[in-house]
Amino acid sequence: MKTTNPRVVAVVVAWNRQDLMIQTLNGLACQTTVPQAVVVIDNASTDNSRAIAKEHEVVDEVLTMPENLGGAGGFAAGIARAVNHWDADLVWIMDDDTVPTETALAGLLEARRRYPGQPAILASKAIWTNGREHPMNRPRPRPLLDPKLARRAEEIDTIPIRTASFVSIMIDRRAIVEDGLPKADYFLWNDDFEYTARLLRHRVGLYVPYSVVVHKTKKFGDSSADPGPRFVNEVRNKLWMYTRSRALNPVEKALYGGKSVLRWGLTVKNSADPKALLGFAAEGIKQGTRPPRSTAEVLAHTPVANDVQIVEADAHLAFANENEPFTVLTSVYAGDDPQQFERALVSITREQQLKPDQVVLVQDGPVPDALQESIDRATEIAGQPIDVVRLAENQGLACALEAGLKIAKHEIIARADADDVSLPDRFAKQLPLMRGRDLIGSAIAEFDRNENQWGMIRVLPAKHHAIAKTARFRDPFNHPTVVMRKSALERAGGYQHLDRMEDYWLFARMIASGARTANIREPLVAYRVGAGAYARRGGKDLFHSELELQRNLLRIGFVTPAQYVRNVVIRAGYRLIPTPARKVIYQGVGTLSWFRRG
Repeated sequence: MKTTNPRVVAVVVAWNRQDLMIQTLNGLACQTTVPQAVVVIDNASTDNSRAIAKEHEVVDEVLTMPENLGGAGGFAAGIARAVNHWDADLVWIMDDDTVPTETALAGLLEARRRYPGQPAILASKAIWTNGREHPMNRPRPRPLLDPKLARRAEEIDTIPIRTASFVSIMIDRRAIVEDGLPKADYFLWNDDFEYTARLLRHRVGLYVPYSVVVHKTKKFGDSSADPGPRFVNEVRNKLWMYTRSRALNPVEKALYGGKSVLRWGLTVKNSADPKALLGFAAEGIKQGTRPPRSTAEVLAHTPVANDVQIVEADAHLAFANENEPFTVLTSVYAGDDPQQFERALVSITREQQLKPDQVVLVQDGPVPDALQESIDRATEIAGQPIDVVRLAENQGLACALEAGLKIAKHEIIARADADDVSLPDRFAKQLPLMRGRDLIGSAIAEFDRNENQWGMIRVLPAKHHAIAKTARFRDPFNHPTVVMRKSALERAGGYQHLDRMEDYWLFARMIASGARTANIREPLVAYRVGAGAYARRGGKDLFHSELELQRNLLRIGFVTPAQYVRNVVIRAGYRLIPTPARKVIYQGVGTLSWFRRG
């Protein structure tokens, strides 16, 4: 017996099949080449599955979900855990009714080693208890394949595939961090179809017939058998896949969609209760008209919530096992409140699970005596040294932050405002994401007087491509939440004065200069709004700043002429409308686009 290199982590999703699960775990224990770790996701089983898994010698971790999240949620949870916590290079997934033969993993790894490339997915051959190949798990061959690629697969006795089932497939970590996790809201059926099709749209997948597992379903057959109420999932998930997923190209959607309709007709025709099945189909169509929830939302209250956030945070980039040292950069001026300043300072120092290595505080000009006293006591308040930069005159936010950057000791810079409250896990969640990234933000939770009574939560796009697209119309980051690389900030020209729009102007230049970005979609900062918030979003001064911003964006080629005209009409026009109307528009559009209730 030998362990694997690269690092393989096996994931088993279990739900109320303890006797079969034991066989699955025994099969993993008997592998000629064993995985580096085995993770069991228990979908809130009511039998003894959890206890049995915890006691099994091959299992390294058992995570119990708060409710049954189906195969889709279970595998999304397990894959996220394997990649983020167990640092898997390859994730080998299977159900709890799948029993791998002793060379199943060795066969997958042999095919990977022999193939002159790096397959994203390697799929085992699934047989039933009588030795026949299981029709439920037969992968879809890849049509119209380049003959050269087909020959490469044939030379190592494998078959190129377009999709596969979750009954024993091994997934390359790089494909996971580039394209994310399974769609957890699918719950059951077609989650594997959508996910493997998405990963293999522009990648290689191989069916490996010399890697064999036994799929111990109750019956031998495929999913065209009478599905009963599960037909809701079948119809809904196929509609989601054909209308909302990027897994298939338009031709494939037409072909697979037509085949699905014919299959549904056959299923209804052969059903013992066609009327009931038509009712389930109608419900599936109804549910399919709404978009699926994000996987991060579905798994938000599970033990893997943070793992999911990290894996889903960005397409294309990896994350760190160790955090880099970092500096927190904040500024204070005469208009800040002493008590709010002290609260903000404590939140970025004493209360943080991951404490900063340096805090730079810029005093932007003279301040009232009470605030000056708080600034002078900053080290005492924070419980760690505070490096204070004192400017003789108020110079504005951009100049103040540039002055602070000059004494920042570290490459990683975390921003914070003097009146907001950073949540205790803010830096612990953001810093691990900075490996391979230049700029990361998060959602914010707005509050008025009580920081524990949240109002609207401002959520921004998570992945880089969506952030870059959003930036052509509005600021894609909440400035008090961002963590940046100093080198990327300087490459973009640093902070430059643009009244109340310094941050948007900086972020646009950073994106234009190639910064790699992400947002965490959970709030990590409580953002104080208070009186006058909507008045400050308008007025002649901000109107002129908006026009200057749009001219700058057009000048550097960040927006097209058409986008420039759109932005001037909508964004600059918004600055001139009366405050009550501005509030209604802001809350109305925000609720539809980027707000949710706290």
